[in-house]
Amino acid sequence: MRGLVRYVVIAVVAFLVALIAVHADKVLFRSDPASGQLHEIVHEKLHLDPQQHAKVDQLEKDFAARRKALEAEMQAANADLAAAIAHEHSYGPDVEKAVDRSHHAMGELQKATLRHIFAMRAVLRPDQARIFDEGITKTLTAPAQD
Repeated sequence: MRGLVRYVVIAVVAFLVALIAVHADKVLFRSDPASGQLHEIVHEKLHLDPQQHAKVDQLEKDFAARRKALEAEMQAANADLAAAIAHEHSYGPDVEKAVDRSHHAMGELQKATLRHIFAMRAVLRPDQARIFDEGITKTLTAPAQD
């Protein structure tokens, strides 16, 4: 029975780490009409001109590749964490190292996401930037949805 509890704890910890890591990315870039997501704001509410569309499209392509690489790093970090937990069965040095790697990967994704947001904002006119900023604030401060 003790072994089962250990594996459940490992699964829960890995799941929570992954959930936290992708929160900003999920909230800002995946479609969910109730949360007023960034993608919807940019492509449906800002009325971009053709030049802005071209720039935003390129920024999105570049970010998609970077995000994919960072998500792979987070998955690898989560696998290390699960292995460390299974090996040590306590909060030992291997678990701590794996947690640090996981936090680093999450932080890099968050930084990349923010750089992407500011790069897109730089393409906008002042009136569009105001709507964009309001959307970002609303999205980041909205209560979590189940």
